[in-house]
Amino acid sequence: MTATLITPFGPISLVEAAGRIVALHWREGKGPATPLQAEGLRQLAGYFAGQRRAFDLPLDWGEGLNEKVRRAMAAIPSGETRTYGEIARSVGAPAQAVGRACGANPLPILIPCHRVTGTNWFGGFSAPGSIETKAALLRHEGALLL
Repeated sequence: MTATLITPFGPISLVEAAGRIVALHWREGKGPATPLQAEGLRQLAGYFAGQRRAFDLPLDWGEGLNEKVRRAMAAIPSGETRTYGEIARSVGAPAQAVGRACGANPLPILIPCHRVTGTNWFGGFSAPGSIETKAALLRHEGALLL
């Protein structure tokens, strides 16, 4: 198996280091998948098939504020959203810092930064397709989009 999964948004690949998934790239991977990458891609395939709503993988959560924000994002149930302000209050940081931490998330989908929105705006998304991809992921999860 190669380290690539073809999704509705194009190919994605996972990067592993020290027994943890450290990055999700929106491009093809190189070479065969490690057992952990293969499991991650299997779980992602289940997510895109509508058979999985959460992931059970060893992830690199980062450190400091990035870790706090990533864990707060991971706690958002599939099909729901939170605002940057709500996350900011939960981690004790300014909303702008939360926005930067969301944008720096190296594990989109696995750590669901697409579930974080602005109060009166949709927010950004760094994947190919930008906010259209964010909206499609939220629709896939059954989130109410206004």
